Amino acid sequence: MLTAVIIEDLNVATEYLKHCCNKSGKIEVLASFTTIGSALTYLNENHVDVVFLDIEMQEDVNGFDLLDRLAYSPKVILTTSNPEYAYNAFEYNVSDFLKKPYTYQRFLNAVEKITTSATSTPIKEESAKEDDHFYIKADGKLIRLMNDDILYIESMGDYVRFVTNEKKYISHNTIKWLEEKMNASIFLKVHRSFIVNIKKVSNIRENTLYINAQEIPISKANRPEVMKRINIL
Repeated sequence: MLTAVIIEDLNVATEYLKHCCNKSGKIEVLASFTTIGSALTYLNENHVDVVFLDIEMQEDVNGFDLLDRLAYSPKVILTTSNPEYAYNAFEYNVSDFLKKPYTYQRFLNAVEKITTSATSTPIKEESAKEDDHFYIKADGKLIRLMNDDILYIESMGDYVRFVTNEKKYISHNTIKWLEEKMNASIFLKVHRSFIVNIKKVSNIRENTLYINAQEIPISKANRPEVMKRINIL
């Protein structure tokens, strides 16, 4: 069974969609949200297979803003009464577009597209810890970064900066979440605001390490693990 969330500011629309999901026996609704902000917080901490997303919300941002800021790429089914968003839906590579009001059969057709497509597992930025690459969402698109190209990652509040030799990428994510998902044999958290590619460290002086002349602090709590890893290499 696929897991899903509903992002919809009209209660009647949310309840109808929940009914369709339950009736189908194919989708488990984990949560529903009436604002983009609350949905984004949940989704960046809990990966789901499907997002049912209303485009026009009663706030300054819309559904496409959530897709721009989401840290991974679940399947997305848009729900809206405005057909003008169909072109944007194509640009965001959504799975289907449900124009309100839609029938239960039309809902089933949308779900069928998901269940018969490649996989029910969301395409995560950090899809597999042992891979030699992972994906980040930056500049409105998914970008593949090779592990070996990344020098370090720096926290910027609700965003992180991926630094490579060639370029810097800013993505909506958290250091905490990345620490759990990235390849632990390559990447190491050295400070609450920094994860480094341990292979790129040129030297360490007291509580500071250097990567390409860039100074990166080592916290007291992380120093023992940093020294242990450096000595192993």
